[in-house]
Amino acid sequence: MSLKQFADTLPDYAKDLRLNLGSLLNDQTLGDQRKFGLLLACAHGTGYRPVVAAAEAEVEGKLTPEAANAARAAAAVMAMNNVYYRFVHLCSNPEYGTLPARLRMNILRDPGIAKDDFELFSLAVSAINGCGMCIDSHERVLQQHGVKAETIQAAARIASIVQAVATVHATL
Repeated sequence: MSLKQFADTLPDYAKDLRLNLGSLLNDQTLGDQRKFGLLLACAHGTGYRPVVAAAEAEVEGKLTPEAANAARAAAAVMAMNNVYYRFVHLCSNPEYGTLPARLRMNILRDPGIAKDDFELFSLAVSAINGCGMCIDSHERVLQQHGVKAETIQAAARIASIVQAVATVHATL
């Protein structure tokens, strides 16, 4: 089942989500690798299996295997990093920010795709997970790579739509 078909199963009170997802799927401003990579990373970032399955079906044949794996990897490493760095950020004891994280994050060095695309995927998943420290870090790197604010905003918009679709569907 594609994401569009999945969204069509949402109730009428979530019509805006169906419309937003449909618009997103037809949008060409990000290019296919970014758009479908973001959809896949965000779906995995929700942790909601039905959305993951729909996203996997949607992106099949539209992403290189490297891009699909990078999207999944961004969601995986952010599932770890967002918890840890949100703790560091929210804890009133500043000592934790001076200690080494001692978490393996090798994928950040060589994600197998363009660094800016991987950073965009990571930023979107960090938005879903609510880690301000990670959002700031990824946004800084994206700006250093010349990524425009509109592209970063689009990533956040995709994250919000995918998360909302997962949230509403999980209540059915």
